[in-house]
Amino acid sequence: DEEEDYMSDLFLKQDVRPGLPMVRRAKEAIQKEEKQKEANEKNRQKSIKEEEKERRDLVLKSALGNENKGFALLQKMGYKSGQALGRSGEGIVEPIPLNIKTGLSGLGHEELKKRKAEEKLENYRQKLHMKKQANEQAADQFRIRFKNKQEERKMEGDLRKSQRACQQLDMQKDIEVPKETWFWIEPEEDDKKDEEDKEDECTSSDLSVSEKLHILTAYLREEHFYCIWCGTTYEDSEDLSSNCPGDTAADHD
Repeated sequence: DEEEDYMSDLFLKQDVRPGLPMVRRAKEAIQKEEKQKEANEKNRQKSIKEEEKERRDLVLKSALGNENKGFALLQKMGYKSGQALGRSGEGIVEPIPLNIKTGLSGLGHEELKKRKAEEKLENYRQKLHMKKQANEQAADQFRIRFKNKQEERKMEGDLRKSQRACQQLDMQKDIEVPKETWFWIEPEEDDKKDEEDKEDECTSSDLSVSEKLHILTAYLREEHFYCIWCGTTYEDSEDLSSNCPGDTAADHD
């Protein structure tokens, strides 16, 4: 044998990049493994279930022949292959497909699962509906409390306005002591209260703001012919009744 010429074209055309032989061997191993899998799949013995499925699919795909007694009876009655069932041809054309049960669950299990899923969905919807109603009720209660609080603040303002007016009008008539202690605005510092004043204070605290306002405005109208909402002192009761819309804030709105 002659020694190989390292300057020949055959040698120069060879790919001598580093790592190339390893990549080529990996590809060959993968191809060999795939061919082995294909051979094992061909030689593998099919299970009974697989064979039954193949036979069943083959029979279902093939059309019924004259050897089938049911098909033969239909032909005697005038039925032709591919024709719909029924006297006027309104029935089905293809046979009802088979629904083969392959699982281990008992009969009715799927219906039970479906019913439970529907019940779970319905319960979820009911919870969402109840939560929505609870949120709406909470919002309504908040609006009512806010409205009541605003009305209470307005009545407190009207009461302070009535107390100032009562104190001023009483003093103009040289009345030095109010008819009720709370008819006038109480000073911030008053160290001369005796036990009787404390009892009167306890009695007045039992009244609500609206009750105090109603009593005080009635006193102003009867005693001074004055309406806090009109801001006017009338000449007499007749002038008051004829020119004043009413004795409440709602009457003046």
